[in-house]
Amino acid sequence: MKAETTKPSFPSRVKEYFAANRVFSARNVAYLAVLLSLVLVLQIWGGLIQIAGLSLSFVLVPIVLGGILLGWGAGAFLGFAFGFVTLMYGVAGAEPFTAFLFNNSPVMTVLICLVKGTAAGVVPALLYKLLKRKSTFLAAVVASLSAPIVNTGIFVLGCLMISGTLAGWIQSLVDAGAMTETVPVAYYIFIGLAGWNFLIEFAINLVLAPAIHRVVLVVEKQISTKKHKPHETTGESQELKEEQREPLSEEGNQEI
Repeated sequence: MKAETTKPSFPSRVKEYFAANRVFSARNVAYLAVLLSLVLVLQIWGGLIQIAGLSLSFVLVPIVLGGILLGWGAGAFLGFAFGFVTLMYGVAGAEPFTAFLFNNSPVMTVLICLVKGTAAGVVPALLYKLLKRKSTFLAAVVASLSAPIVNTGIFVLGCLMISGTLAGWIQSLVDAGAMTETVPVAYYIFIGLAGWNFLIEFAINLVLAPAIHRVVLVVEKQISTKKHKPHETTGESQELKEEQREPLSEEGNQEI
């Protein structure tokens, strides 16, 4: 009779994945902490960076970098942190638009914020892994540009799913005198909300893609160098031990 083979459980497979990829190694944790700090700082105070009245958002850059260097899990974590901060701004009332959505469509608002951020970290990491064998530069560029596309795409899709809530928001702007007349929801989403923000994020990631590629090359080179050093030192120590043993053996032969 053939022995029955039991498949490992999902938690054990996840544990093996983390152990094999050294996800929680000291180096990875340090990199992740630095990138998380950048995400939080850029998301909280990034709106202060403006040119001609337009806010420049750099928050997707460390998310993409984390996904490329540390894998899709790190990208998902950083993207989730980005979405969580956005959501908390709305819950606290610091950002009027998100606050209005949360008060009228809380479940969808939570999903939009968290899903779009997480996906913006996962997709670039997977695309880089898929394309890096052909060209690391091409992979870095595609990964960088995919982040704003995914982030904005899911945001637009989510807003269209709660178009009734958006219509109420537009009417509130008209009543407050911020808009002269109501406009179609789709027009407001694509032009008023996503249009300029998407173009700015896309342009920033396009300009910084070569810098991201350079950082990836430098970090990967340092990692590969550190991996080879232990082998070299062990080889040298073995040679020293053999040199120390030879005189001892010669002295023993002379005594005999």
